Amino acid sequence: MKKSNHKQSRTDTVPGIPRRDLLAAISAATLLGGQAQPAATSRPLKISAFSKHFQWTNCREMAAIAKDVGFDGIDLTVREGGHVLPERVEQDLPKAAEDIRKAGLELPMITAEIVDTRSPHAEAILKTASRLGIRHYRWGGFVYTAAKNIPDQLADFKTRVKDLADLNKEYGVCAMYHAHSGIDRMGASIWDLWYVLKDFDSRYVGVNYDIGHATVEGGYGGWISTARVTAPMMRGVAVKDFKWGVSAKGQWQPQWCQPGKGMVNFVKFFAMLKGARFSGPFQLHYELPELGGANEGKTSMSISRETFISILSRDLTYVRNLLEQAQMA
Repeated sequence: MKKSNHKQSRTDTVPGIPRRDLLAAISAATLLGGQAQPAATSRPLKISAFSKHFQWTNCREMAAIAKDVGFDGIDLTVREGGHVLPERVEQDLPKAAEDIRKAGLELPMITAEIVDTRSPHAEAILKTASRLGIRHYRWGGFVYTAAKNIPDQLADFKTRVKDLADLNKEYGVCAMYHAHSGIDRMGASIWDLWYVLKDFDSRYVGVNYDIGHATVEGGYGGWISTARVTAPMMRGVAVKDFKWGVSAKGQWQPQWCQPGKGMVNFVKFFAMLKGARFSGPFQLHYELPELGGANEGKTSMSISRETFISILSRDLTYVRNLLEQAQMA
């Protein structure tokens, strides 16, 4: 019998994902308005580590670990309890940026507690970030109250967003609203977030689309629609996975887990990002209980440094393999 010279496709290389699913997901690229096989983006998508998971150490060691593991950049916490305290942003953010960049990493964004222009130290944070060439920040979210109806609250949010957009434009930075799941969080359903942002310039106020939280709120197909509607304003993406479980109190709740072990359809989502020519910032989050406190941003861990690094490496490898399959890495 004649021996076949056909080589195995690279779409067989991601553990736990059948080749047929990867091929079928290519058609999903059109869902964000892109072409089925668009031209390649100008550069590979770079993956940032969230510094919340490194609060047990300083910026220099964090940068060294992240570089060794294989990350491309850092999403730096500039908030209470973070690596940079808001009241010390002018003194400490330049030092942190120097440590990160000296390690060979990028600093494409920071995570701040800025909700609107009245947030403490908001202008100092934006001014300092802009001066350092940091053009994106994750922006703190709005919360609904039962005291007012939702349409009136959305109108108020839009007024506050306008003021923030004007301030961002002044400093040449973009606020990325992180759409968390949960009760009373504006943006959990994402349609309300689209309504609030739709009339503003997404160069200054956009969305940090968290596919984990989006799947919590719209697990069957809702996340596909919310990804599509926010695609024009999607300036950042955060990645995590989860599955539903029962808490100690007997309540159903999302439980964060290793990527590929939960409900998130990364294959389809990454194909959609490819179709939309998304270019970042792209953040990998580690909310896993196995991180021994680092998942919650604690200042100490119950696991060894070596175990921490092995978990980071495992999940980064998985996500980067999926990005390669989507031709984004």
